[in-house]
Amino acid sequence: MLDRKKMNEECEKAVTGLGVRVRSPNEFVSILSGGERQAISIGRAMHFKVKLLILDEPLAALSVRETREVLRRVEKIRESGVSVIFITHNVYHVYPVAERFVMMDKGIKIGEVYKKDASPEDIIEIIATGKMSKTLKTCNLE
Repeated sequence: MLDRKKMNEECEKAVTGLGVRVRSPNEFVSILSGGERQAISIGRAMHFKVKLLILDEPLAALSVRETREVLRRVEKIRESGVSVIFITHNVYHVYPVAERFVMMDKGIKIGEVYKKDASPEDIIEIIATGKMSKTLKTCNLE
C-alpha cells in the first residue's frame, strides 16, 4: 500500500533542502544531533505547509553552530509566510529573527513590544521587573 521508494525520495529531498546530511531516510532521529533534530522538526512543518510553527526552547543544549543553523531555518520558514512563536528564556538567541516580543510571567502578559522599539536589554528589564518602561512603545494590534 505504501510507496516506500517515493516516501524515501520525498524525505531525502526535504531533508537535503534543509542542509541536514543523513545517511539514509530510514535513519533514527534519536541518533542525530540536537541541531539536526530541530532542523528535522522545522522541515516536517515546512513539508506539511503549516501556517503556524510553535517552537518551545528549540535552542536549549545546542552548540553555537547548531543554534545559528536553527535560527537560519527559522528565518527561512518565516520568509515563506509561516508565523513562528518562539518560546525562550534567552532574548539574545531570538532577537536577530524576532519582529515582536511578548513577555509573560506565570502565564500573564507583562509586556509586548516591537523589536524596532526595544533593545534586548529593554526586554530583559521588563522580564526582570515585571513592568513596561514608560519610554517604550507597546504594540497596538487592533
